[in-house]
Amino acid sequence: MAVLTKSKFSVLVSIVFISGFSQGMLLPLIAILLEESGTSSTLNGLNATALYIGIVLASPFIEKPVRMFGYKKIIITGLILVTVSLFLFPWWKAFWFWFALRMIIGVGDHMLHFSTQVWVTSNSPADKRGRNIALYGIAFGAGFGIGPMMTRLAVYSEALPFIISGGFCLISLFVMTFIQNEYPETESFNEAGMNTLSRYREVILLAWVALLPAFGYGFLEASLNGSFPVYALRHGIPIDWVSILLPSFIVGSLVFQLPLGLWSDRFGRRNVLLVCLFVGFAAFTATLFAGENMPLFLLLFFIAGMFVGSLFSLGITYMSDLLPLHLLPVGNILAGIAFSAGSMSGPLIGGWFIDTFKSGAFVYAISGMLLALLVITFIHRGTGIRSAAEKNVS
Repeated sequence: MAVLTKSKFSVLVSIVFISGFSQGMLLPLIAILLEESGTSSTLNGLNATALYIGIVLASPFIEKPVRMFGYKKIIITGLILVTVSLFLFPWWKAFWFWFALRMIIGVGDHMLHFSTQVWVTSNSPADKRGRNIALYGIAFGAGFGIGPMMTRLAVYSEALPFIISGGFCLISLFVMTFIQNEYPETESFNEAGMNTLSRYREVILLAWVALLPAFGYGFLEASLNGSFPVYALRHGIPIDWVSILLPSFIVGSLVFQLPLGLWSDRFGRRNVLLVCLFVGFAAFTATLFAGENMPLFLLLFFIAGMFVGSLFSLGITYMSDLLPLHLLPVGNILAGIAFSAGSMSGPLIGGWFIDTFKSGAFVYAISGMLLALLVITFIHRGTGIRSAAEKNVS
């Protein structure tokens, strides 16, 4: 197994930060620009789905190119797609042109995320894997949180945010050229003949429980952003507090992601996941009794973010413990699919709960999902500890 040096890891993390930065910038910026141009809210929302359509379209085809050309070339290709698309946005302000560009960015982002994710999980020693994936998650989260600040620059020039973001991608592209290329772990002789469906089936059999946190995080993130504002308005929570509660969840997840990663290295992924799911369930359930006490609401959201805000990174780390190295690329693909499934089902289920159960509806959906994941993970007997021969130890 190749060694993941500090310099290489730093470059990969910086690329993930810039990717999060560009995604965080695009979502509000394009929504504002389309709204100002008179685009309906329905079409505005449709345009936002283009990024995820690109991710879904790229998912089935990403594994073989990575095995054939290596991580570096796929990351560079993804960065080129994102960079060119960002620079093209100011050229023509048209709905379907921007839709196509966002879809291309979705493809490019998935290429670089998939490659960096597998690169880090495959080459991180078992005793540092949780820490590395936590830093990976912090980098993307921080970039995603800072990106929306770029919308303020649109007051001076609509093209300026796109140019700055594209410039950061160009810098990443330049730095990436100095990194030595590596390839995913090759299959054993008996497994080399496995077709795609066989690989997917093998991953699901070995690590299905580790895919659940990715689904849970997608469900949680989409529900918080899509359903909670509706729930808050219907239950008299002031708009000013809504704008504070959601960021408090994000801040909690960023602050506590690294300690959770370190603890998972020491105490085991499953044990830490169980604690996170239980505390998250308890925190969200406790909001039912917060009433109109907004400071208590804020504290509970912050605590929930501290623990369940790291579900995706903990799930990825747990999965990398359960799978042999050559199946990690497929595992990461399925984790992305699980996240997308959670993201799509979260608002639908949350909205149905709000319409069906008036009081506490949003909390029932979130707490019910976390409780289900807690019970399933507790019943599952996987330890998340591979044999010494299979551990990613250099």
